[in-house]
Amino acid sequence: MLLRYALFFGIALLVMGGAHWFIWARLVRDAALPAPWHRIATIAVVLLFVVLMSGFFLFRALPRSAASPLLWVGYTWLGVVFFLVLFLGLADVARIVTLALTSLRHARDGGGPSDPERRLAFSRLFGGTAAVLGFGASTVGVVSALSPVQVRKVKVAIDRLARGSHGTRIVQLTDVHVGPTIGRSFIEDVVARVNALEPDVVAITGDLVDGTVEELREHVAPLAKLRAKHGVFFVTGNHEYYSGADAWIAHLRELGVRVLRNEHVPLGGEEGFDLAGIDDASSRGQAHGHGPDLEKALAGRDAARPVVLLAHQPRGIERADALGVDLQLSGHTHGGQMFPWNFLVKLQQPFVAGLHQLTRAQIYVSCGTGYWGPPMRVGTTAEITEIELVPKVS
Repeated sequence: MLLRYALFFGIALLVMGGAHWFIWARLVRDAALPAPWHRIATIAVVLLFVVLMSGFFLFRALPRSAASPLLWVGYTWLGVVFFLVLFLGLADVARIVTLALTSLRHARDGGGPSDPERRLAFSRLFGGTAAVLGFGASTVGVVSALSPVQVRKVKVAIDRLARGSHGTRIVQLTDVHVGPTIGRSFIEDVVARVNALEPDVVAITGDLVDGTVEELREHVAPLAKLRAKHGVFFVTGNHEYYSGADAWIAHLRELGVRVLRNEHVPLGGEEGFDLAGIDDASSRGQAHGHGPDLEKALAGRDAARPVVLLAHQPRGIERADALGVDLQLSGHTHGGQMFPWNFLVKLQQPFVAGLHQLTRAQIYVSCGTGYWGPPMRVGTTAEITEIELVPKVS
């Protein structure tokens, strides 16, 4: 375990060190900033790099009250670094092409500024433009992530749904990521919004936490106030397995949350439906019998009843479709969280966001209720999803 963390930190150090050098080279060195701005900018980049990398240890080494301000700075800067590297990389391509074309034109016309003058002018022009775009995207992302979470209403038509279950409302929360920058006040607001909807079911589809029970007990406590006609249910996500899944499962049960582990429960009586839940796929190989088992989750149920499956990751929906699942609720993707990650997520997951139809099953992939890492969302928004089940009209 220690070797794995050391390897991860070593790779992160190299990658982030390279990113910071690239930002410094393009925005400070190549722009030939005058004194004292050159020194000030260099010191700022170095300090931000130190704060960012020390964040791997601060959350567990210091009390949350002391670590939180530094973590806010570090994680926000991480998002800024991403956008700066993205736009500076694109600016480099544009600068090289423009410089080459300009040099050819001046060589043909026999005049114009010298090469060093052109290079400095283009470095400042393209570097400055990239900086404006990078900081602009970051600002938009922070405003979006810190805005109140909106309720997204989705109607899902199910052909086997009985009349008695028409209008059943499932409120889905997912990928909240209570941890370094999301705490009790955020959860209190989410709980109040959910309870105001008066749902029939609350479904939390994993990645609730980033930290141990001891670290976050106080911050998840408001979940005990969640209210729903048929109960509050939870399935594990991959981040629970980074944070002590067994301890979290036990603690959530103490808060009145029903944890579904490869099992189903009937809801709504004879005209109701079954709610099933499976362990996250990342739990394979864990101790104490963790691991997704959809066949076990569906075993023994009346096949004539509709079934809604809670599964953290969208992948696996094809198997659920083959086994007769009517609707799968998932998260994990964050909808990409920060453009253009939505295109990269598509390489690992069959669906990134929204409602999709397979042969029989439908799947709804939430963009997530919180965020992970940088407190930013660009190209997507956080959501509390209210899913209304209605009969399919033939």
